[in-house]
Amino acid sequence: MGAAFSDNYRFLAKYNRWMNQRLYAACDTLGDEERKRERGAFFGSLHRTLNHLVVADQIWLRRFAQCGLDHGVTLTSLNGAVLDLPPGSQLDTVLFDDWPALHAKREQLDAAMEAWVVDMPEGYPQFTMTYSNTKGVQRAHPVWQAMTHFFNHQTHHRGQATTLLTQAGVDVGVTDLIALV
Repeated sequence: MGAAFSDNYRFLAKYNRWMNQRLYAACDTLGDEERKRERGAFFGSLHRTLNHLVVADQIWLRRFAQCGLDHGVTLTSLNGAVLDLPPGSQLDTVLFDDWPALHAKREQLDAAMEAWVVDMPEGYPQFTMTYSNTKGVQRAHPVWQAMTHFFNHQTHHRGQATTLLTQAGVDVGVTDLIALV
C-alpha cells in the first residue's frame, strides 16, 4: 500500500502543477486591474485568492517538513527559499502585490512539491504529524490525511479561481484530473 500511496501523491502534485500552469496562463491574459477586481469571492479577487493559496501552501509545506524532521527525515526540497513565509502571515495576507512575483513563487512552490513527493520515503504518508493549526489548536493525525487535504484545498480554490476567470470572460478549459491521464 505504501507505493500506491506515494504514487497517488506524485500524481496529485503533477496535476497541481499542470493546473496551476494553465490557471496562471489564463490569468496572464488579464490586466492587473482585472486580476485584482473585487468579485465577491471568499478572498475577494482572483489575485487575493491566488495569494491565499501561496500562503496556505507554505504553511502546510512547513508542517510537512517539520514532520519529516520529527521522524528523522530531511526533505531537502522543502527548504528555506521555498518556505520563506514572513512572520505573522495570515491566510488572507497578500504576500505578492506584483503579478510576476506571485507567478514566480507559484512556480517555485509547484516544483518543490513535485520534488518533495518524489523524494519522500515510502513510509512518510503513514507518519503521525503533530502541529498547531492557524487558530492554535493542537492536531495529530497521519500525514496522508494532511496531504489529501493539502491537494484538495488547492483544487477547491482553483475552482473558485476558474469561476472568477469565467466572470472576467476567460475560459480556462478542461480542469478535470482525468484529463491529465
